[in-house]
Amino acid sequence: MPLFTIETTYRLPVYRQRTYEADTLDQACDLAIADEGWDDEKSDVETSGDTYVTGAWEGRDAAYSGRALDVPSRFDEQIQRKAAHFEVLLGLLKVFAHAPDREPNDGPFWRRRLEAAIAKGEAIIAGSPDPHADGDAS
Repeated sequence: MPLFTIETTYRLPVYRQRTYEADTLDQACDLAIADEGWDDEKSDVETSGDTYVTGAWEGRDAAYSGRALDVPSRFDEQIQRKAAHFEVLLGLLKVFAHAPDREPNDGPFWRRRLEAAIAKGEAIIAGSPDPHADGDAS
């Protein structure tokens, strides 16, 4: 029977709670993200993530030696699975956004929402802040 070396991981949330002086919530959040000091960090073992596969190799004790095997996506971290599928869904939204309106009265409402959802999706993929849009794409 073949042997496989499987590397698994889980995420352990580490957090800190600090007070920042700022004019707005956005500015306070920016300060918190930019703050590189973690001397008062705490681990939240109660909310650690699920175990997922981060690598696989054929053979005994074969991690990082030899060719890594392709692991089926169902063993990926759940958030990564969602992110990968998000990009597919965003692409489909873009296709539908360029479809002609079927009913003249229906087009403007759904098209505004669709365009807002696409703009937000593109911002997420780019790692940018959410765009301010009239369509409700929360």
